[in-house]
Amino acid sequence: MAVTDEAIEKIKSMIVSGELRPGDRLPRESELAAALGLSRNSLREAVRALSLIRILDVRQGDGTYVTSLDPQLLLGALSFAVDFHRDDSAREFLAVRRILEPAATAMAAARIGEDELDALTGRLDALGSDPPVEELAAADLEFHRGIARASGNAVLCSLLEGLSGPATRARVWSGPDPQDAIGRTLREHRAILGALRDRDAEAARSWATVHIAGAEQWLRAVP
Repeated sequence: MAVTDEAIEKIKSMIVSGELRPGDRLPRESELAAALGLSRNSLREAVRALSLIRILDVRQGDGTYVTSLDPQLLLGALSFAVDFHRDDSAREFLAVRRILEPAATAMAAARIGEDELDALTGRLDALGSDPPVEELAAADLEFHRGIARASGNAVLCSLLEGLSGPATRARVWSGPDPQDAIGRTLREHRAILGALRDRDAEAARSWATVHIAGAEQWLRAVP
């Protein structure tokens, strides 16, 4: 394992230094192994590991390439990990969301377009007052995704995307009083939209904080 870790670090160093750039093809396996002082087996394991986290793209019959290294691509695996966590770990992920999401919402207040606000409002109206939990979970994901995109910060958007798995959302509304949770979610979404329409960054930040803190409370109540 230590040899594989060394191989990963050497390839990483080539990318960080700019020797290998996004989209570049890696040298042939035998050449790269010799240049880095590695065995071909350890290099192969390192390439496999880096491809799993989307740093490298192995194309059969063509070669191995550095990916675009786009934040959304690299952080995409985070949501997969989030959905596996439950109980205290799930609440910790939500606590991180409570730090990041209000900031993104405040940033969006200055940037979000009227057409985007109209689209978010239209989707909220279409839900009605008592949507099924699965439908609300999907709508909630899209609601917060749209606001995060409007923040204009691709890294922040990608982090929130990874932290906002649908499984955790569904658990929030499966607590002892789902109707109360659903009603509060809809009301708070409207309050957030109202603050965004008013271009009131601090009100948007405050409502987003209240919204995520409420989700944390509901998650603690889930058996």
